[in-house]
Amino acid sequence: MKNEVQLITYADRLSGGTLQDLRALLNGPLAGVFGAVHILPFFYSIHGADAGFDPIDHTRVDPSLGDWSDIKALAQDMDVMADVIVNHMSSDSPQFIDYSKHGAASPYNGLFLTFDAVFPEGATEEDLMSVYRPRPGLPFTCMTLANGEKKILWTTFTPKQLDIDVQHPQGRSYLESILQALASNGVKMIRLDAVGYAIKKQGDSCFLMPETFGFIDEFAALCRSVGLEVLVEVHSYYRKQIEIAKRVDWVYDFALPPLVLHAFFFKTGKHLKQWISQRPTNALTVLDTHDGIGIIDIGADPSDRVNRPGLVPPQELDRLVEIIHINSGGQSREATGAAASNLDLYQVNCTFYDAMGRDDTAYLLARAIQFFMPGIPQVYYVGLLAGRNDMDLLERTRVGRDINRHRYVSAEVDSELGRPVVQQLLELIRLRNAHPAFDGAFSVEPTDDSCLHMRWINGPVVAELLVDFTDLRHELLFTDEGGTRRIAFAKAF
Repeated sequence: MKNEVQLITYADRLSGGTLQDLRALLNGPLAGVFGAVHILPFFYSIHGADAGFDPIDHTRVDPSLGDWSDIKALAQDMDVMADVIVNHMSSDSPQFIDYSKHGAASPYNGLFLTFDAVFPEGATEEDLMSVYRPRPGLPFTCMTLANGEKKILWTTFTPKQLDIDVQHPQGRSYLESILQALASNGVKMIRLDAVGYAIKKQGDSCFLMPETFGFIDEFAALCRSVGLEVLVEVHSYYRKQIEIAKRVDWVYDFALPPLVLHAFFFKTGKHLKQWISQRPTNALTVLDTHDGIGIIDIGADPSDRVNRPGLVPPQELDRLVEIIHINSGGQSREATGAAASNLDLYQVNCTFYDAMGRDDTAYLLARAIQFFMPGIPQVYYVGLLAGRNDMDLLERTRVGRDINRHRYVSAEVDSELGRPVVQQLLELIRLRNAHPAFDGAFSVEPTDDSCLHMRWINGPVVAELLVDFTDLRHELLFTDEGGTRRIAFAKAF
């Protein structure tokens, strides 16, 4: 992975709506800004129950976006990342339609995980209550197949997303076919989506168990054998992220967004600095993604809150969520928790810009902190444009996460790119990509808890960021052969 900032975006929600339009944008107004692009699910169909995360055919590009030649063309310009949706597929897939018609006689018998495959002798109440799910209720759907058989299928997320038995030969073959399609069409990196739920076991949580880690090890090795770097996407207790990072190429630093918000809201860098001292450095740093702002990532372990505390005290975590709701004028409250049919109870749905009260200085300083953190920065397309909550889209779909999934048209992109806050963000991105200090050594310099002082040194060149959270005074400087360059958003020291 290049040590440059990446873009994460839907192909159809930024500019014209096709892969060719996305390529034109990245080679036009955004030329030289990003070293890689993570295109969120572009498989057939992107119009399902979960914005493409319930693929009917994971080896086919949705024709409304283009085809594999468009992915290959984009991959010639920059590195491309794609999702491998490990845990599930659409109930409209041809594989399930065949299984529904023919049952045990179907060649896909065994591909879809059934209740009795995990609980052959039935399940006790304790068994069922042990299963971890980030949404209310149990992860099962009762179905009558087309052939009249009745089955209880595992559906971790929605009834339209049928869990795959990844340990069955049919499951392994299905996943291998996806890897071959991606690798043969120029994709360099993959994100394992929902992999934490991939293994199910009676009497256990069915989430990030030792057997899950074993599967991640095996599947990551398979990915590398076809030339694909592996990013694991898991929202969980922070120590599990540290453990996962030892086993794969990359993990997300999902603790960073709420910790950055905490630093600005509570005017202290104490907990952020404590995280920096222990976090994995093989991380993609994010402030926002297509999902919500994670809370579980800095909270206590739900299975043992006493002995496995979170990164911030629980009362401060509760207050952090409330401040997001206040800063957004209550909009995030309408999209979070049980509101708006949103079932991801561990996330707050809001754009990061609105979560920070649309304060340009604070927002740019948050991005600067992200870019100075060891790892590879990734910027979500709405965050790139300092986007605001899309209440109209939320009202139409009643899907909580849509508040942060605005559909930009070309004229709107052009207009947003002209805003001063976006122009300053683009300048920061270019500096992060080009400045040689970020290939050197990183340190956090001693300060009191109200400040954060981050430094990169590579021989004679230095990049330095000092932020005082009490009043947003800051110093941002870059030195090289040409001298020292200072950038100030406001309230510079």
